[in-house]
Amino acid sequence: MGLFGNLFGNKEAKEEPELPWISLRTKEQLLEISDRSKDKPQFIFKHSTTCGISRMVLGMFSESYRFDEHSADLYFLDLHSYREVSNEVAVKFQVIHQSPQLLVIKNGVTVYHTSHGAITETNLEQFV
Repeated sequence: MGLFGNLFGNKEAKEEPELPWISLRTKEQLLEISDRSKDKPQFIFKHSTTCGISRMVLGMFSESYRFDEHSADLYFLDLHSYREVSNEVAVKFQVIHQSPQLLVIKNGVTVYHTSHGAITETNLEQFV
């Protein structure tokens, strides 16, 4: 299709499969996350829909994430829509709120957390 086809949208381009996101919307789900983390790692991605950096990091994370729902559970938290849940994540898992932010929960506790550009540099395989 040439240069212009690539610049303006190649209709033949392959779409990447969507990530196996689980929407995090309630405080009760935090108990489920804690329980499930005893069997497999639980990842929580906190995203700000109004932040360009958060949008960029989410895109980069989505391109690099290579696990399926059998390896880990991947939760997505829109922190503007679910502010109370976001606040409770900070309390329950003992982290300071940041955005974007990635938490890894194992055996009911946070074993790793990071934010901003460091999210894309994280080797998630070490937690699976």
